[in-house]
Amino acid sequence: MSAFLKGTKPSRSNALSTGLKVVAATASILLLASCAGTPAEETPSASAAAGRAADGVLTIGTILPQTGSLAFLGPPEFAGVDLAAAEIKASDFSYDVNVINRDSGDGETDIATQSATELIGLDTDVVIGAASSGVSFTFIDQMIAAGVVQISPANTSPDFSAYADDGWYWRTAPSDVLQGRVLGNLMVGDGNENIGIIYINDPYGIGLTDNATTAIEAAGGTVTAALPYNPGDTQFTTIVNELLASGPDAVAVIAFQETVSIIPELVNTQGFSGSKVYFVDGNLSNSYEFPAGTLEGAKGTLPGNFASAEFQARLLEVNPALTDFSYSAEAYDAVILAALAAEQGGSDDPTTIRDNLKTVSEGGTKCTVFADCLALLKSGEDIDYDGASGPITFDDNGDPTEAYIGIYQYGADNKYTALNAEFGSLAE
Repeated sequence: MSAFLKGTKPSRSNALSTGLKVVAATASILLLASCAGTPAEETPSASAAAGRAADGVLTIGTILPQTGSLAFLGPPEFAGVDLAAAEIKASDFSYDVNVINRDSGDGETDIATQSATELIGLDTDVVIGAASSGVSFTFIDQMIAAGVVQISPANTSPDFSAYADDGWYWRTAPSDVLQGRVLGNLMVGDGNENIGIIYINDPYGIGLTDNATTAIEAAGGTVTAALPYNPGDTQFTTIVNELLASGPDAVAVIAFQETVSIIPELVNTQGFSGSKVYFVDGNLSNSYEFPAGTLEGAKGTLPGNFASAEFQARLLEVNPALTDFSYSAEAYDAVILAALAAEQGGSDDPTTIRDNLKTVSEGGTKCTVFADCLALLKSGEDIDYDGASGPITFDDNGDPTEAYIGIYQYGADNKYTALNAEFGSLAE
């Protein structure tokens, strides 16, 4: 089945090329994670919102998970935002910076819409969030109508690429067109010919399943069964029985918190080998409390660039309790890019930020440190910011055109470590 696309953008191109150029690279990689949900049922009209006026303060709002089933994704993302804000404040940036954090909840609540309403009322210029694609779909139209820039650090649903957002929506995480294909190639490349898939029935799960299936079949493999479940389900006996009856050599689990119920049924009750299980960014975690050895040999994919020890150390100064670094780099880069766009455009108003985000990500003098990029802008130079999450380079849809997808493997302690990364290009 195909992902549900939401209309046509009036000010952006309507197609996302699925061409991939994959190059293997080996290194230690930033530990990342992702998520999604269900888009609104109606296609929004293109907004003519002019955005709010400049006030001398770059006000950054966040709508990221503090509660609900996705709360494990929040801490590294908040840390990324706070780290970027601190570095901007310590620089010669032309505007004051204010960060207002709000909760996104999860796909089972309307917390995000309430947070969006509040942030709009507080004259927020840019909103960072949500982590979940499905949650972002619940408030994206509010941002468009209000003329507020939205930059998600973790939305990966392909549905956003053609959404009628009039240029107000951006993301620093790549579409699952890329991750799905890397996942499919990984499974077949490991010698698995017959592959079963359990996936969450939302844009994230559907998009990953579709693109993984394309890659599996192109590589000569077969998807024996692809079975959906609904968000919040806790009983998986029937689905697992049906999946295993199809005779898979390996199983991809495209899920979120429900993984804590799926794996015990699949591995511990039904006896399927944990070494033949594959995870994705929504459920690759070091926090599972399974019996030792349950996940030994299991692999997973996560969007994201290499993480230096230095960057992780900076994040730990912000939040010493961090154990994962899921989408922290993407959250960090979202804030940095917004500030650079304001500086280049000469105003902190949302419209100026929107209209300069693409240009600061491409085509000029390369820079990777905010203070260095700022100095270049102040001297009148065009810049091309390459961030902690990768080269970024936005296309006309507000999507990164290229990214790394990390590949990880679990040990006997049910903790994962980096194996290698594949670099993919989503060229227009």
